[in-house]
Amino acid sequence: MSPKEEIEQLRRELDQHNYNYYVLNQPTISDFEFDQKMHQLEDLEMFYPQYADPNSPTQRVGSDLNQSFKAVAHKYPMLSLANTYNEQDVRDFYNRVKEGLEGEDFEICAEMKYDGLSISLTYVDGALVQAVTRGDGVKGDDVTNNVRTIRSIPLKLREGSGYPHEFEIRGEILMPWTSFEKLNEERAKREEPLFANPRNAASGTLKSQNSRVVAERGLDAYLYYLLGDEIPSDGFHYENLQQAASWGFKISQGMKKCKTIEDVLAFIDYWDTERKNLPVATDGIVLKVNSLRQQRHLGFTAKSPRWAIAYKFKAERACTRLNEVTYQVGRTGAVTPVANMDPVQLAGTMVKRASLHNADVMEELDLHIGDMVYVEKGGEIIPKVVGVDKTQRQPGLQKVQFIKTCPECGAELVRFEGEAAHYCPNDSACPPQIKGRIEHFISRKAMNIDSLGPETVDDYYKRGLIHDVSDLYTLTIADICGVNKNRVKSAQKVVDGVKSTLQVPFERVVFAIGIRFVGETTAKLLARRFKSMDALRNATMEQLMEVDGVGQVIAESVVKYFQDLKNVEIVEKLAGFGVQMQLSEEHLSEQTDKLAGKNIVISGVFQHHSRDEYKAIIEQNGGKNVSGISKKTSFILAGDNMGPSKLEKAQSLGVSIVSEEEFLAMLK
Repeated sequence: MSPKEEIEQLRRELDQHNYNYYVLNQPTISDFEFDQKMHQLEDLEMFYPQYADPNSPTQRVGSDLNQSFKAVAHKYPMLSLANTYNEQDVRDFYNRVKEGLEGEDFEICAEMKYDGLSISLTYVDGALVQAVTRGDGVKGDDVTNNVRTIRSIPLKLREGSGYPHEFEIRGEILMPWTSFEKLNEERAKREEPLFANPRNAASGTLKSQNSRVVAERGLDAYLYYLLGDEIPSDGFHYENLQQAASWGFKISQGMKKCKTIEDVLAFIDYWDTERKNLPVATDGIVLKVNSLRQQRHLGFTAKSPRWAIAYKFKAERACTRLNEVTYQVGRTGAVTPVANMDPVQLAGTMVKRASLHNADVMEELDLHIGDMVYVEKGGEIIPKVVGVDKTQRQPGLQKVQFIKTCPECGAELVRFEGEAAHYCPNDSACPPQIKGRIEHFISRKAMNIDSLGPETVDDYYKRGLIHDVSDLYTLTIADICGVNKNRVKSAQKVVDGVKSTLQVPFERVVFAIGIRFVGETTAKLLARRFKSMDALRNATMEQLMEVDGVGQVIAESVVKYFQDLKNVEIVEKLAGFGVQMQLSEEHLSEQTDKLAGKNIVISGVFQHHSRDEYKAIIEQNGGKNVSGISKKTSFILAGDNMGPSKLEKAQSLGVSIVSEEEFLAMLK
């Protein structure tokens, strides 16, 4: 046997063993035997690099090399599903399908709704060529290298199984409960922040820039929808997935074809209890019309298909003892009360802390230390206290009172008019606020320094390397490395990442400096109105409130920010380092008033630009993006699959519909 033939045979054997273990859960050889074959293949590939293959089983371990993700347009838009929470809504959906099909017989495919990260996989000639996240539904991130490390996703399909030349299959990437608990145990030992739930852990892992990290965390995947020009257009969804299973894909066993609404409701009732025994997190049931022909006939609204719906399970509830209330201080100084309780099992995880939101919620609950409290996971994600079993309250328990001073720095808390939260006003010297503002500054929608994260910020702060955001620009490789010379590569990336922020446009700088109540959209409006940081700094309350969308609270916050000499000093330091402090000449030259005074609603799916890009274009030309249709709406920018309800409302109010091509011509 030639080296090439031996390599190919080992790859086939290891692929089959991976499939047996991770998809069928029926291993046929021991871990030791598997490792021996893997080592044999690794040695052969090292000696014969001319036979390298990115889809080889040896590539599933990932790489330590950092990577960046590029945005990729979806061939077929990834729309979200309409949600429902009760039996009547399910019946209404069933009846709408019945009406839409004009009495024609139909089947509903009922399946589990897995709580993970949506993914689209493209295969050509049986090999995985691309993996893209959902993103905004029109474009997503190319995460192919990371997905290759997930062992339940086939790199090559089973030979002779009859798969098409090219197709797309969609599904959910998840972190099983066992992997999630192991990961959080490891993070706790290293005193790192814990992941809140498996979905967040899976999402954070898949977006890791180090594919070796992804390989180590034990992600899994279930596939649930098949697309492609070569998929029979008169076929059936359930049957397609059974065929995909024969090609090597992991398909949910919790699927059933239902012929009546009673079948559907029985399926929901069964899994409402049985899902707690599954190895991965689920948060509902997905119902799909089984016939692809009937799916096309029913069509889509602007946001979701009419032939499918998601039924969300009611939040799971547990009762446990309240032992203590502690308080967390966030980036903006908002103080959040947290209930510390006896550990209790809830939606697959052990819960011992839950949010109490704010002082009003605490008062309404009438909490006493030692109370038996009801805890739910809102949307199966964030634990929260929702009630007290006062029949079990013991006499003499102490009532919980909201604190008066900051638990971190001792400053007296304040509460702004119309706000539910209490705030620590000491934003220049309160440690969680300082670190929080730095984390905000480096975040993706602000300065986007992706080589830094919360753990690194905390480390640099504790080591005295940074005290505010301006200190990032004085960091050196020697500072970061200290005595550990193994950090040189990562240190260089941090320094380069900070340097790259000098190209970040002014409107994102306004967002990044962290003025309380100034979000991404408001920052854009302020940047475009005042055009420079100096002008914004000197703006009066009246001038600020002239900006559309800026009210008294935001205006007061902007004025107060620049009255603080510490903030002014930081902004001046940033300017000295070369951070953009005014709109660029290019940006100013591109601004027009062609859409001045226009209130524009965007609806549908577009060909030339994404919805976010069109929003930016509207703002660039003086228009205003609005979400709802009213008499004040100037026109609707409509793409494909515009929602019928929006169309009907527009017609009733006499609002004109402008196509994508008409809109672009209008701007030319």
